[in-house]
Amino acid sequence: MKLFIASDIHGSAHWCTKMLEAYDKSGADRLVLLGDILYHGPRNDLPEGYSPKEVIAQLSPLAERILCVRGNCDTEVDQMVLPFPLLADYAVISDGVTDMYLTHGHKYGENNPPPMHGGILLCGHTHVAKTVSHENFTYVNPGSVSIPKEDTGHGALLYEKGVFTRILL
Repeated sequence: MKLFIASDIHGSAHWCTKMLEAYDKSGADRLVLLGDILYHGPRNDLPEGYSPKEVIAQLSPLAERILCVRGNCDTEVDQMVLPFPLLADYAVISDGVTDMYLTHGHKYGENNPPPMHGGILLCGHTHVAKTVSHENFTYVNPGSVSIPKEDTGHGALLYEKGVFTRILL
């Protein structure tokens, strides 16, 4: 199982294009989106190339390959225009060795993990790329596709055979 993991597109068609180019190049089986797909939110400036309708058009053909969880900026109206499930607060997937708990990060996160027995907690939300090993889990954040913070760069992650690789867009 090869996963391309990204978060916080925030309606940027420019950065969504860059993300999808990296996804295509990666050869990943699935595109995992950790929320905040279309709307930029009241705390963020408009990202470069803000065009939610174009992001819808870019992601829609990939609907069957996308696994997405809801971010704090995602709403029911977004689900009406996207052909893949968007409103799950979390998902759990496994590669047969490691369980991965996927959530956006605004409810559960590094300092407030969900009930889990080991494995990986994948979150977005902070816009900061980060990996930290804790006693009972490993916290992994791909950062933000469109609005990175703390000089972590526009990026995503590739997961294959237990290894995360950071991809700059």
